[in-house]
Amino acid sequence: MTKGWRVYGQRRVAPLLVLGFASGLPLALTSGTLQAWATVEQVSLQSIGFLTLAGTAYTLKFLWAPLVDRYAPPWLGRRRGWVFLMQWLLAASIAAMGFFAPGSQLEVLALLAVWVAFLSATQDIAFDAYSTDVLRTDERAAGAALKVMGYRLAMVVSGGLALIMADQWLGWGRTYMVMGVLMAISSLATLWAPEPERVTQAPRSLQLAVVEPLREFFGRSGAWTILLLIVLYKLGDAFAGALSTTFLIRGAGFDVTEVGMVNKVFGLVATIIGALAGGGLMTRLGLYRALMLFGALQAVSNFGYWVLAVTPPHLYSMAAVVAIENLCGGLGTAAFVALLMALCQQQFSATQFALLSALSAVGRIYLAGPLTPVLVEHLGWPGFFIITIAIALPGLALLWRMRGLVMRLDEQQPA
Repeated sequence: MTKGWRVYGQRRVAPLLVLGFASGLPLALTSGTLQAWATVEQVSLQSIGFLTLAGTAYTLKFLWAPLVDRYAPPWLGRRRGWVFLMQWLLAASIAAMGFFAPGSQLEVLALLAVWVAFLSATQDIAFDAYSTDVLRTDERAAGAALKVMGYRLAMVVSGGLALIMADQWLGWGRTYMVMGVLMAISSLATLWAPEPERVTQAPRSLQLAVVEPLREFFGRSGAWTILLLIVLYKLGDAFAGALSTTFLIRGAGFDVTEVGMVNKVFGLVATIIGALAGGGLMTRLGLYRALMLFGALQAVSNFGYWVLAVTPPHLYSMAAVVAIENLCGGLGTAAFVALLMALCQQQFSATQFALLSALSAVGRIYLAGPLTPVLVEHLGWPGFFIITIAIALPGLALLWRMRGLVMRLDEQQPA
């Protein structure tokens, strides 16, 4: 078993940092960065609003995940072949966005953004399946940590750094071309990454690729309870984070610059450290104990927001609270992604991971998003953050009840 920090140097683990970067790079380029470009060119607010629909592919990717399970390009293996193909299509498509301007060619640019989001979502399907297939049991958390770290770094590059490059140095078109080059360079990690030690055959037909992943999963003992755990485990964290920026500005009284520097930059660094620490610690703790410990820390860290809500605004106190909350959130994310990997059967890992990851977003999108404003209005900010700790407890209780099943997942290699 690979112990401690050495796990990050393993050939199966290390490439996931760059592959995670490639996975995260297109998101901002089709959302926040593109919206900023359109804003600078005086595009109407209504048109900018429609640009947000470009990211629909990310929420619907489970619909074509069976195609990725069933078919594969004739190079680099069943998973890496898809990843490599998508990376080069993305490199060309992102660079092509730089040849158009939203002020005069918005329709073409919007169609390219939709296409880039589709390619990116397909890359995510194959990448998630590859990382699930290639990692040994004791490498899952470290692999999940590097995926998170690479993804977040890409968000900084294609979000904040791209804005600076476009505004100060290169202009928007050339900035998008540079991002395309970065995607092409990232494909070298796909060539370096090894094939899984166990290679399974693809489903014999598309019908089996659609039906068998569901039949296999729901044929397991406790399948519905597993799905409930996936929804509940990070629910308290989702509620606390739903309006965190709004709280820090309106509720706690910090100005926008302070929040931007601390909550975005400092919080990002803390999340990365938390994810890396989670990956290293989990090789010693095991899946169940890591999920329980990190989940408890994730819940308790919400108490820091209560402190900010009842004390005068102070920059150092906000920095400490944001750092602790993001650190604990990074720990929980590493263990949670490792759990999703452990639940996937290798033959259908593309479809099953896409479905499980979509389900994990249910709490954040359909519960935390709509209900948080209502709870804040009725309870006030201090009462709301106390409630978020309570919201986290059912997930931990369910995890304790399912400890036997989770421990068994930790004892086996992916099937």
